[in-house]
Amino acid sequence: MEKLFKTILKFRWVIIFLVLAITVFLGYQIPKIRINSDVISSLPDDDPHAVLLKKIGAQFGGNRMGMIILESVDVFTPEVLEHVRQITDSVKEIEGISAVSSLTSIMDIKEGEFGMEIGNLVDENDPPDSPEEFSRLKERIFSKEMFRGSLVSEDGTATIVVFTLYDEADIQSLANAVKETVNSLQLPEKIYYAGSPMMITSISRLISADLKRLLPVALLLIVIVLFVGFRSFRGVILPLLTAIIAIIWVIGIMSLMGSEMSMVSNNIPIVLLAVGTAYAIHVLNRIDQVKGDLNQAIIAALTYVMIPVILAALTTIAGFVSFIFGSYLTMIVDFGMYTALGTFFALGLSLFFVPAVISAFSWNNKNAAVEGKLAGKHRRSDNFLAPLQKLLFKHTKSIFIFWVLFTLVCVAGVFLVQRNVDISDYFKKANPTRVAEDIMTRKFGGTKPVFVLFKGDIQSPEFLNTMLKTEEYMKQSPGVVNTQSIADLIVELNAALGEGRKIPDEKDKIEQLWFLLDGNESMQKLVSEDQGEAIIISKFSPSQIKAKKEFGDYMQKFIGENSTSACTITITGMPFIDVTMDRSLLYSQLGSLAIALLVVIIIVGAMLRSPVAGIFAAIPIISAIIILFGIMGYTGIPLNIVTVLVASIAIGIGVDYSIHVISHFNSSIMNRASIEKALKDTIGISGKAIIINVISVSAGFLVLLFSEMVPLKYFGLLILLSMIASGVSALTFLPAILILSHRGRRSIFRTK
Repeated sequence: MEKLFKTILKFRWVIIFLVLAITVFLGYQIPKIRINSDVISSLPDDDPHAVLLKKIGAQFGGNRMGMIILESVDVFTPEVLEHVRQITDSVKEIEGISAVSSLTSIMDIKEGEFGMEIGNLVDENDPPDSPEEFSRLKERIFSKEMFRGSLVSEDGTATIVVFTLYDEADIQSLANAVKETVNSLQLPEKIYYAGSPMMITSISRLISADLKRLLPVALLLIVIVLFVGFRSFRGVILPLLTAIIAIIWVIGIMSLMGSEMSMVSNNIPIVLLAVGTAYAIHVLNRIDQVKGDLNQAIIAALTYVMIPVILAALTTIAGFVSFIFGSYLTMIVDFGMYTALGTFFALGLSLFFVPAVISAFSWNNKNAAVEGKLAGKHRRSDNFLAPLQKLLFKHTKSIFIFWVLFTLVCVAGVFLVQRNVDISDYFKKANPTRVAEDIMTRKFGGTKPVFVLFKGDIQSPEFLNTMLKTEEYMKQSPGVVNTQSIADLIVELNAALGEGRKIPDEKDKIEQLWFLLDGNESMQKLVSEDQGEAIIISKFSPSQIKAKKEFGDYMQKFIGENSTSACTITITGMPFIDVTMDRSLLYSQLGSLAIALLVVIIIVGAMLRSPVAGIFAAIPIISAIIILFGIMGYTGIPLNIVTVLVASIAIGIGVDYSIHVISHFNSSIMNRASIEKALKDTIGISGKAIIINVISVSAGFLVLLFSEMVPLKYFGLLILLSMIASGVSALTFLPAILILSHRGRRSIFRTK
């Protein structure tokens, strides 16, 4: 070890140059990284619902539907109708939009003076302009299920323009183009934008805004914490420099690898800013404790602190790596992979770059002026920590019992934790996207599409009747709002010919009706190009996961009874994706927790040569995790695709504190110190670094409380609480356990 550290100091300028060169190169890549907050693109390739949803998008002109809502006192006026037409015509011209449907463009089948007419609901050459004509239009819309509550709200105060994106289209650029196009019309009605393209774009915008706004604030808070903790220039600059370089390296590598920033991975800079300072803090804190020649002080400090710091980093990495093996969404897998990589970079920089910089620039804190400050600082630390040392020895059993009872109380809250995968709840209630989604739910049955795919002879009476039967069955579910299929259009045509509202009994007649629809824009959304498949498009309104599960079971029962070799039926859509994501949240949480805890126990036990040490290190963090979930259960904070990260991150970061306490305490015991002396040294030296670390990490995550996205606010709050719980537990609960286990013997750890 000593030889390694001498080599580091010998080649300090080489190390500094290499770090700077790599930083410049990777920093140059950062502007190229893209933001993608689309949950569907993060679904695994082997998920059946994801595969089917992507297939439908490719075959039926896209499954990405956006809505432009016009809200007025009464939509049945010449002005509103003209504005709908302007929006429809303008959006149609945007390249990448596969279809646009509105009052002025939707197809209608009706009986005319000269027989059946197939045309638009509103004749663009002769639009209604009198109260009588608008009254007839209103009556027709409200008499047909495919229009009522789907195209115009039942109270007549809102109408929507629905646009569909091609499957391969750039969602964000098109959504922005739609907004710019509509806003440029400067219409007097209230305009809202809803649907997955608009939501994805809004999330991406919030992610970008959060990073630009919150990262500098987190940086400032950590600067303040480090200055108060170290009262030195190097104590502020070096931990921050370590974290910033690690962030630049990781984001640069993400860009080179073609990875994208998501609503999960956008946390990486703030996580690394908080976590990346930890190892440099412990290195600097230990160097401050060694007197004498600067280089000798660095070597002595590194010799002592290297194992605990490596242990702390490995356990933190284990917490992040657990997401790679236990997560459903690729965005969470990417988060785990790149954050683990960033933590590894921070570790390497702390052990190689930081000592090289201190030695190269002769950043020695032992000059007279600074030494006086340090002495005063250490006295203040002793004054602060001395009562804690006395409390631990005087009330050891009481502290132990308190933690046990408090943890047990929180166990009940664990069973109250709710899961939530509804993306609309990720926005604040006043956010325009959330407002638009609420309007869609209240007036148009929501924005969550459901697709039922049929494969077979789609022009046969049996096939089309099966589609109608499926629609009737779906409508019996309280969550389904409106259904649309080619079968409905055939029925409408047949009725207009005076043959009744039914599917013709003969295939020849169906083919004749089909010919009348050939080339119509509605066909590409309902029938595949090769005419081998057809779909029912519907919407599901309830946001509760229980309702989605019940609907899934309801539909699977029907499909099992009615799907045949002549007409195969499959179903997908956002309710099914949400159910799968909900289930994956539970499995991901349990899996990542189990992996993280097991790896932590194994790593700590192996490196301290004692399985008991691994178990002892895990006890405070297990208690902190139970407290964390208990608080979530009691306060109603849900488990979602962001907060699911908290527990494993808390394990990875929080166990660092236990490692430093156990390592320092055991080292003192092995050097024949008394239990009281070992505890005093541990609390006085490692305790100080732990306190600085807890406050620094908490300050980094504290800024997320000011995020515009609700899950990130919860994420910041929960990490903050878990860090405080882990730190306090490591400085009270763990020492109490160590004192009770060591009374009457030298050490229960085998370190030699």
